[in-house]
Amino acid sequence: MSAPDDSVRARRGPAPTLPRRLAGIPGFDIDGVARTAAGDPGVLRLENLDTDLRPPAAAVAATRAALQSPAANSYLPFTGRAGLRAAAARHVGRLAGQEYDPDQECVITAGGTEGLLNALLATLDPGDEVILTDPTYAGMLQRVRLAGAVPRLAPWVFEPAAGWRLDLDVLAGCVGDRTRALFIMNPSMPSGGVLDADDWAAVADLCERRNLWLIYNAVMERILFDGRPYLHPAGLPGMRGRTLTVGSVSKEYRLIGWRTGWVVGPAAVLADVAKVGIYNVVTGVGIGQPGALAALTAADEAEDVAASVRRWERRRDTVLAALRDYPVRPAGGGWSLLVDTRPLGLTARELSVRLLARAGVAATPMDAWGGPDAEYQLRLVFSNEPAARLRTLGDRFAEVL
Repeated sequence: MSAPDDSVRARRGPAPTLPRRLAGIPGFDIDGVARTAAGDPGVLRLENLDTDLRPPAAAVAATRAALQSPAANSYLPFTGRAGLRAAAARHVGRLAGQEYDPDQECVITAGGTEGLLNALLATLDPGDEVILTDPTYAGMLQRVRLAGAVPRLAPWVFEPAAGWRLDLDVLAGCVGDRTRALFIMNPSMPSGGVLDADDWAAVADLCERRNLWLIYNAVMERILFDGRPYLHPAGLPGMRGRTLTVGSVSKEYRLIGWRTGWVVGPAAVLADVAKVGIYNVVTGVGIGQPGALAALTAADEAEDVAASVRRWERRRDTVLAALRDYPVRPAGGGWSLLVDTRPLGLTARELSVRLLARAGVAATPMDAWGGPDAEYQLRLVFSNEPAARLRTLGDRFAEVL
């Protein structure tokens, strides 16, 4: 069939207009870097949040068994299987020092990322403001915009002697009449900045004084390095009733493709989180839930996570040693760290292109992950390559710089 001529187009009228909601949201180009790097085993794959550490054996076995289970091939129950809801509520409650009702205060989601959007839609109206750290995960920043809300950014500041520090004065100054929530990931991604007890106390005080929700992205919460202590904000005075904890099995348990997560929080708002979930994705992944349950309830759960954290910490240390002559910023936790490209006279995107083309290093620029400084932040994910390959980073950088 031939294409319509201009006269036909004129009779049909112009194409429908596009919504303004997406106008300020850039594309997600990690997969573009990944496609360029694919198929070349010599490329260091530092561009995406993957890991080569294997999932818990019990989770794999439970998933295989679920493939033969009619119950795992069902939409029901919409809020997640009862056993997994009980395990997730118990897991969050143990870490927070609180008790949660799995029937009223826990909803299973298709990964933590669905939980993030559901939590935003259940707590915000269009035009409300949400405070995030800068830089932060683009999937958080852009979901705020998808929800029709306005992001406000409080910076992580890097100090050579102390590492990343959240600017608490700017954080408090971001709160206005339309502010409804703080949206925080700890450890922060992509920087690996970690909130300490004083930071969390300031966050709790701000939430209490200004009557704010805390939407807590907890998917990496125990991936902490250098002996940093663990703290869950819902355990702080007055915070249980205003904290929504969004977790998943993707990172700590290395079950990325299982797409199974949860939201745990006070019953009144969780009823709306469940409502949003039903009209968004409907239900969590059926065959993923038995594996997630096995991971959460394994007898060696804590040691399994701790052993993985030790390996990721050694990989972080390997990257820091290899790049000691470059402006690399140590991470206090998580799977990634940042290189500040300003002293190198390049944007992060320029360095990313050169590293991939000339040195076989796939790394992602953080343009869409924060404010103006994000243009000069290059992320290196150290969770997906063994230390022996990471040791080559110094030589590879030297080829380019």
